[in-house]
Amino acid sequence: MQRLKPVGFTLIELMVVVAIIGILAAIAYPSYQEQVRQTHRAEVTGVLLENAQLLERHYTRNGAYDIGAVAGLASQSPANGKALFNIAVTRTGEAYVLTATAQAGRIMAGDACATYTLNQVGQRTPINPKCWRR
Repeated sequence: MQRLKPVGFTLIELMVVVAIIGILAAIAYPSYQEQVRQTHRAEVTGVLLENAQLLERHYTRNGAYDIGAVAGLASQSPANGKALFNIAVTRTGEAYVLTATAQAGRIMAGDACATYTLNQVGQRTPINPKCWRR
């Protein structure tokens, strides 16, 4: 009489595969999250620079930073969908400060670049190279 060999995987083989997948996921997921954060940083810096350009264009044409008269200023980043950053503009005399603040409870809330500022002379904070890429 011949014995039939079982077809399939043993429990040990399955556990080895699960362990390998777990190790790969533990390495890949944090790297993926950092890439997502990097994309959001680039997007918010672009929005801030675009707002600054609109304010400077208005200043060139009218001689003042009249925030209420400037059309097209973005109030959030990304421009469509759920906001990750709220953008505010404050004006004092012949100066302005654009501030982007990360939304609480979102992916950027605990980031080193959770608050960005940009003023009329181009000063940027934070002075972290990963926040303002050139």
